[in-house]
Formats: sequence, C-alpha cells, structure tokens
Amino acid sequence: MSTNLVQDKANTLKKLMASCKSEIEAALPKHVSPERMMRIALTEARKIPKLLECDQGSFLGAVIQASQLGLEPGGALQHCYLIPYGREVQFQVGYRGMLALAMRAESVSHVTARAVHEGDQFDWELGLNENLIHKPCNKPGELTHVYAVVFLKNGCKMFDVMNMEEIENIRKSSKAGNNGPWKSHFEEMAKKTVIRRLFKYMPVSIELTTAVNLDEMADAGVSQGNANVIETTGRTLVSKSDELSAKLSESVEQSISPEFAAALDETPDPRMVK
Repeated sequence: MSTNLVQDKANTLKKLMASCKSEIEAALPKHVSPERMMRIALTEARKIPKLLECDQGSFLGAVIQASQLGLEPGGALQHCYLIPYGREVQFQVGYRGMLALAMRAESVSHVTARAVHEGDQFDWELGLNENLIHKPCNKPGELTHVYAVVFLKNGCKMFDVMNMEEIENIRKSSKAGNNGPWKSHFEEMAKKTVIRRLFKYMPVSIELTTAVNLDEMADAGVSQGNANVIETTGRTLVSKSDELSAKLSESVEQSISPEFAAALDETPDPRMVK
C-alpha cells in the first residue's frame, strides 16, 4: 500500500472516529481522554496498514471494546492489540492487559506470571496440599513452562501451570499464531495464556470475564461482532456499510471542529508503510 493511500485511508478512519467521539468517550474511564485513545488507535492503523483495509466499523468496534475495558492498544503499555483477520478487526488482550484487569478485581490482592526455562529448579504439587517451587538458574535455557499465581484478598492462593506442548497447541490453533504478538512477544503471550486459563476458575470481575471471552474468540478466529457493537444505551454504534458512508459525509466532516481534528493529526511514518 502506497504512502498516499495509507494517508487517505487513515484520514477517512479519523473522520469516522471523530464523528463517534461521544460514544468512545462514554466507554472510556475518566482518566483517559477520547483524543488520546483515538490517536493511539490511528497510530496502530498506520503501523499496520492491513488494519486500514478492514471494515472500518469493525475497527471502531474493536476500539470501543478496548475503551470499555480501559486498555490501550499497542504502544508502550501493550495492554491489547488490534488484529486484522481478513476484513474484520479483532480485539486481543495482551499479557499486561490481563494483569491490569486482574488488579482491578475486588477479590484480587496480587497476580503474577513467570516463565520457566531449562536449568531452573521447578516443581509443583496438586491435591489437598498444593505447592509450587521455582528457583531460576543463572543461565536459563529453552522455555519449558509458564505459570500464574493469584493471591486473593481472603488469604487464599491459586495457581496454574502450562507446559510448552499446551502453549504451542493454543498458539497453533490461533488465527494469528504465526504473526502479531505471538511472533513479537511470544513469552508474554504464553504467560497471558496461562493467566487466562486460571481466571476461568476464580472469582473475577465482569470486565475480566469479558476480556477472557473476547480474547478466546480472537484466538479462535471467531467473529467478535465488532462491526455491531452495542452501547449500554442499546443503540448500535456501527452496523451496515451504508451507515458508515453516511458517517463520512461532508456534513459530518464539517461538524468536526478544527481544534479536535488537530488533536488527532499525526504525520505517518513512511517506515511503517508496507
């Protein structure tokens, strides 16, 4: 995709997002501004041009999903990712996003995940006296296991362990198993996977349950329905393509204040164009 085409598609997407500013703002926690979320999302689209080729309604829906969970796509935080699957953009939670959501749960005191390598002293025991021991060595070898431990505020502890065969089976079954965060951040994705499995068996928040469900749908390549995200008011934010076109009409463009448009502007990095 040429630089000019990337810029044209990014500008079109910016207009759509600006026209839906109020919906994005309503979904976000108070400490995150809609301008910031939209700048971050547009930066991701410029970095990954395939996102610009997807249905724009699904892109907006994925951003709304991230906003509702208070997670920022890509960037330094790597809370979550916007992944192109054919014509649909899907929302995928990252390792740090899972940790952030867990720490918001009222029942959780602390959560951690670790990677185990060849040469480490590692053992665990299930049953009536569950226990886990991990002593890392100075020169770690290949990755062998990942595990997660959750400390609950009532004093209980829960943990889960996954070996490399289990992790690889999940990666291979993922539609994005050979690219995206599985390729660039394999160890963190492995740790996120064991956290996700552990969360299924413990008392967690509604938003964490939502994140786990959406993440599993992304891994399986099942549509998250992001092109038809429903706001808490019951109104469909984005649905049919002709409604998207209406969003991008001249009247909508003229309704966007110069100040707000300037807040979203960001010169694309030619190095990101493929």
